[in-house]
Amino acid sequence: MEMAAEKSAGITGYSIKRILRTFLVYVLLLAVVVLTVLPFVWMVSGSLKNQATIFQNTMNLIPSEPLWSNYSEVWNRVPFGQFYWNTIKVSVLSTAGSLIAASLAAYAFAKLSFPGRDKLFLLFLATMMIPGQAIMIPQFTILNGMNLVNTHWALILLNLFNPYGVFLLRQFLIQLPNDLNESARIDGCSEFGIFMRIVMPLAKPAIVTLGVFSLLWSWNDFLQPLIYLSQERLFTIQLGIRYFQQLNGANYPLIMAATTMSLIPIIVIYLFAQRYFIEGIAITGTKG
Repeated sequence: MEMAAEKSAGITGYSIKRILRTFLVYVLLLAVVVLTVLPFVWMVSGSLKNQATIFQNTMNLIPSEPLWSNYSEVWNRVPFGQFYWNTIKVSVLSTAGSLIAASLAAYAFAKLSFPGRDKLFLLFLATMMIPGQAIMIPQFTILNGMNLVNTHWALILLNLFNPYGVFLLRQFLIQLPNDLNESARIDGCSEFGIFMRIVMPLAKPAIVTLGVFSLLWSWNDFLQPLIYLSQERLFTIQLGIRYFQQLNGANYPLIMAATTMSLIPIIVIYLFAQRYFIEGIAITGTKG
């Protein structure tokens, strides 16, 4: 009886410790969520206030009289629709080109055998160590010589080749069994056919993950448009927000309204691609 009581007490003590540990973990996660989401919520709240009340009682996240007209006023003061279209064009073409280039390179590094493959891959990855500031001037010189400065093609070409994207897809492809490729070759399927019909459908989670990363980077990019674009009709949405601020000064409610509108497409895309995104991150990180 005494042994049973001691065992029961030990189990109860272990259960209490586990409950407390779980509770602390959830409290920590909740704090992280609040710290992450609160700035976005405050931005949306500020976009519905006026200049006089935005910094009064800043924790009042629900305005008593929301000013929805702030959003329409942004569209009236600058060609925000043109900025939106420019960003969509650059982001979609950059992402599509990056996925094509990265998937082909990743397939070669993961599934094809050729002399110096691994050394070439390491050399390719070494380009990730080069700071962007070190190649910024040579890139501008090359694109200027090609008469691509002040065009959207300059931004698209700069985003086509992504070493991180190649690494991400290769990490996924090397986990696929080579027997599938060998069986397809025996049946007479070409290498490109194997790539399109077998490998790419299986790599959908990794491709969606890379697509979200590439689209997010291109959509939020500010530095490259600032360097290569100088005409208003070519501005992307991030550069357009800066242009709006230059024209209208520090009108924070309107700036927050413009920023909120710039984030809506990214949030929608992430919500639809969330399942593949999480799956791709989990799988590509399981093997080196």
